[in-house]
Amino acid sequence: MGHVKILAIETSCDETAVAVLECSGGLESPSFKVLGNSLLSQIEIHKEFGGVVPMLAKREHEKNLPVLLEKTLAEAGLDLENPDINLIAVTSGPGLEPALWAGIAFAEGLGKRLSKPVLPVNHMEGHILSVLYKGAKSPSQTLEFPALALLVSGGHTEIVWVRNFGEYEILGQTRDDAVGEAFDKVARILGLPYPGGPEIARLASVSRKRIAVNRDFPDAVRERATGIRFPLPMLHSKDLDFSYSGLKTAVLYKTKELGTMSEETREDIARAFEDAAIGILVEKTRMALEANEAKSLIVGGGVSANTYLQSELKKLMENFPETSLLFPERTLTTDNAVMIGIAAYIEYEKHNEKLPSARILAEGNLSF
Repeated sequence: MGHVKILAIETSCDETAVAVLECSGGLESPSFKVLGNSLLSQIEIHKEFGGVVPMLAKREHEKNLPVLLEKTLAEAGLDLENPDINLIAVTSGPGLEPALWAGIAFAEGLGKRLSKPVLPVNHMEGHILSVLYKGAKSPSQTLEFPALALLVSGGHTEIVWVRNFGEYEILGQTRDDAVGEAFDKVARILGLPYPGGPEIARLASVSRKRIAVNRDFPDAVRERATGIRFPLPMLHSKDLDFSYSGLKTAVLYKTKELGTMSEETREDIARAFEDAAIGILVEKTRMALEANEAKSLIVGGGVSANTYLQSELKKLMENFPETSLLFPERTLTTDNAVMIGIAAYIEYEKHNEKLPSARILAEGNLSF
């Protein structure tokens, strides 16, 4: 079983990413070595708009891709004019369609110039399979099937049953906002900068530490610090679906009710929101684990880097000792090209190296 070199391109949202992977081991024991990896974030460009502007993202991708390709190939020690690769992989969806088209057009043009096949990749499959990469912080991590995947990001909140490579069934998903989107919207309500997730988490952590340290402070002060509570959305829905729009609205009403807020109150609202947002993720994951005998629980997407979510899931998994908990390397939690290369290799092996040749289309709402 030989080595396969894959050039991967990711442009589904506001990160432009290019990577070269050397892949081996087949479906039985897939192994990945990152030869080159480059990423440019557009956060500073979109920050003033409070979110990603699709056509602006497309323009930046078109500008960044040639630069990142040259940088990545140089890092991998490959010839820019005739790189030693087997195929090119590119995200085809889900995501922002103008941004996706930028990556697809670039990949197809490159494939034609180099006479290399171009393989479309489902971005969410990339998040699931990102846990296959064994880096310095996850050397012994092993994915066993069947598995459950909790996918949490700015665009998606899903629980997916993973029978095997390429065999997916969505068991539950958000009916409105994704959890990462809710973090960003609540951050705006609280006057915090974009992206909101890390800012909310930072304030929530301060609030929790203050409550933990001041266990003996007077009851009136304790009530003020711990009294802000938001209900877990869809807790009693008896399914695995999520909803975050109502939680966001509850935060908005609470801030209007309080009026001018001190920094401590802002921290306490952030904590109460995070308690509810993460609490329902953990509760629905518990329901999914009780209903399905999974050997692995995969947690992927940008919100998987949230330290409170990680700690709460680790506590939950003490009740499921037969199931291993898998997180991607921190650098692979947000959008990246490495996970796209990993997913492409699995697809390559599944097709016995005979890749489909249909025209690639950008599918903003692509599902499993």
